[in-house]
Amino acid sequence: MRLLTIKIKNFRSYHEQIEISVGNLTTLVGKNDIGKSTILEALDVFFNKGKGAIKMDKDDVNKSCLSNGDKITEISLIFDQFPNSIVIDSTNETSLESEYLLNSSGHLEVIKRYSNGGSEKIFIRANHPKNENCSELLLKTQKTLQKIISDSEIECENRTINAVMRAAIWSHHSENLDLAEIEIDVTKGETKSIWDKLENYLPLYTLFQSDRKNSDGDNEVQDPLNEAVRQIMNDGQIQQTLAGVAELVEGRLQEVADLTLEKLREMNPEIADSLNPVIPPSDSLKWNDVFKKVSITGDEDIPINKRGSGVKRLILLNFFRAEAERRRRERNVPSVIYAIEEPETSQHTAHQKLLIQALIELSDADNTQILLTTHSPVIVKKMTFDHLRLIQIVEGGKTVNSVSQGQLPYPSLNEVNFTAFEEITEEYHNELYGFLESEGNINDFKTGKETIEYIRLKRDGSTLTEQKVLTEYIRHQIHHPENSHNVRFDENQLSESIGLMRTYIDNLN
Repeated sequence: MRLLTIKIKNFRSYHEQIEISVGNLTTLVGKNDIGKSTILEALDVFFNKGKGAIKMDKDDVNKSCLSNGDKITEISLIFDQFPNSIVIDSTNETSLESEYLLNSSGHLEVIKRYSNGGSEKIFIRANHPKNENCSELLLKTQKTLQKIISDSEIECENRTINAVMRAAIWSHHSENLDLAEIEIDVTKGETKSIWDKLENYLPLYTLFQSDRKNSDGDNEVQDPLNEAVRQIMNDGQIQQTLAGVAELVEGRLQEVADLTLEKLREMNPEIADSLNPVIPPSDSLKWNDVFKKVSITGDEDIPINKRGSGVKRLILLNFFRAEAERRRRERNVPSVIYAIEEPETSQHTAHQKLLIQALIELSDADNTQILLTTHSPVIVKKMTFDHLRLIQIVEGGKTVNSVSQGQLPYPSLNEVNFTAFEEITEEYHNELYGFLESEGNINDFKTGKETIEYIRLKRDGSTLTEQKVLTEYIRHQIHHPENSHNVRFDENQLSESIGLMRTYIDNLN
């Protein structure tokens, strides 16, 4: 499955519901503490149910909502690219469409609600029949479905398969289904088994935090081999092989138990008849635990979690590069979502460029999505505008919107920050000036503008008085801080100069 949309309500700093569109590569940008990491952590709560990096608790409820008596946190995800056929009743195949489990847009929409940070309740928002003669069929037992078919004399080719009976009943009332979007509780009654099966089709979600702790007992993904085990074990062919091994062991154990009881029966039948072998079913075995000690160690067997943060991130970088190559070779892999906070953390600029290129390649692979947060202009410049989502505080709450092209023809974190937060920086001034130079427009830009006296410091220590337009005056001071012969430009002049360049570029466009 592919994640299309994220909806979050009453979770930490998000009190009103926000909606975020997601692509194969999505990068969240915005000020510090504005809620970028919160979005990734909400997904971890949804997918990993408290067994991942984040544990949901009552402090995650938005304080404003809590003061108004609203304790319900809601995290909803919308998916497409789901399988054409799925198994939700025993071993019988059906489809989400034929079970009326898709919303009005034809997508799977799963809602998880948490009361005061407690356990989850799960709902599916679906365009579902409301006609009382054929509604809530997913909640009904096999006997009830059989009775409906008998009482209404409905033709049905197989009355032992629930999916077939539901389809027959809905077909019988096809002229008056009265379809409408409703929420189906999949945590109670017959629908619980349906959700247990449907959950297996959700993507694997892995969150790599920027400030994650590194303790000896850390069982999160600090060593990429641990994540590799989880993905490998989810491969259908490997699961089938392991199931065969488990069944073989189960058979041998049953044989040993039967022989033991047979011999015991010869000596004391009463005791033998009171005993039964208890062998766990093969599908309950936790194969991941068999390989939980996998690791990459360095000199003198020092584990990764004892190395420096830069080294750990560097290993992670190359894990992603290796994944990109592996996924190009293999097509039959489970859906995976990698969520990475600030991939630039502890990395040299050259490593940042390699990392983002690896992530872009990985996001192009089948069944793979990447979610990032970043403060790095190096990373943003590697993106397209479609990759970026800007988080802003507006009246009444927050918004998360796509980033449109501004004055510069490429994504620029400086420009995003200027547009969204009115952030005036020397870096953005340099970027605009450099763009005008590269396009051959700098002289035309300067034509007709007022000038300021600028004292240039020559290499021999002497000075030369020149006339510069404001933008060039600022540019020279930024690039020659050793020259103390001029009055330093102020914030207002920097803002004015940036505005002049933006207006000129806008007119060109």
